[in-house]
Amino acid sequence: MSSAAAGRRLRVALGVAVTVGTLALALRGVDFSTLIRDVGRADLALLLGLSIPVHAATLWVRALRWRHLTETITPIERDAMFRATAVGALANNVFPLRLGEVVRAYYLSRETQAGTAPLFGSIVLERGIDGLVVIGLALAIFGARGSAEPGALAVGVPLLLAGVLPLGAVIWLRVAPEQVIRAIRLVFRVIAGGRGAAPIEQLVRRMAEGLGSLHGGRHLAWVAWHSFWIWTLLGIAPFLIAMASLGIDLGAPERTLSAGFVTLTAVGIAVALPSAPGFLGPYHLAAREALRRFGVGEELALAVGTLSHAVFWVTTTAIGLAVLRWRGTRLDELATEAADADQVPPLDRR
Repeated sequence: MSSAAAGRRLRVALGVAVTVGTLALALRGVDFSTLIRDVGRADLALLLGLSIPVHAATLWVRALRWRHLTETITPIERDAMFRATAVGALANNVFPLRLGEVVRAYYLSRETQAGTAPLFGSIVLERGIDGLVVIGLALAIFGARGSAEPGALAVGVPLLLAGVLPLGAVIWLRVAPEQVIRAIRLVFRVIAGGRGAAPIEQLVRRMAEGLGSLHGGRHLAWVAWHSFWIWTLLGIAPFLIAMASLGIDLGAPERTLSAGFVTLTAVGIAVALPSAPGFLGPYHLAAREALRRFGVGEELALAVGTLSHAVFWVTTTAIGLAVLRWRGTRLDELATEAADADQVPPLDRR
């Protein structure tokens, strides 16, 4: 077995372990008959009628934001960005470990002839931006509460650092790519006698090309504007809609909004963990634990997570499948080609 294949199997095993562990924690102490009853009494007309348009709009706004992050690589039409974003979301829903991020870069590369590695570099930057926003939300929530609950800092600080470090790596790569290259050479020299460094070096160089959008005020302003909507109205709406469909009343509108933002922040952190397809497990545990802080019962809190996740999964999967059917593309072939492209950088493509 090649080292690459062994590495993929190890990452898949880790993702499955995280999913099993978080699902076990999410279901711990839950009365299943009560959970089924709570899920069954949801107002589906309200849930589906409002949540589906929100998830479709979120895909569109994410595509618009990504377009500004790829502008320095090559101008790309909005429709192509949306198709790639939808296909990537579909792949994340059915493949482990966020393979969808590689798939959407590869899919857009096939449609536009832009290089896969620069496009993937723009996705790394996008993830860094989202990580920064989640950190900001978490810090704002800590500040608003005045003090953290016992043990929260022991968990929260490492999570915040885990979000800061990738963003710092992105900035380092954009500001001083040659320093990053030298660091990679040093690491491979120490652990492998220098073997295997050349393909990674070429990949990193191409990713640096995709980070050019860190310069340019107009594009960054649009990125900030789209990020604002992604992480405010569009972000909290699915949770608020699920709560409304279950008749959850927290007593005051501002308390309900707070619950939405806390749940969004918790889920945003949780889905960054490696997991099985579709964020199954981390999503549910995060929603349950966030809403419990507002006095929502365990079964009802888990029902909110279950319903909001189910509508998200079905909606984004359906849109991605519709795109693939319309374009005459098969997901399994696309994922295989994308995985190969992830291992061997397409150095001859511009």
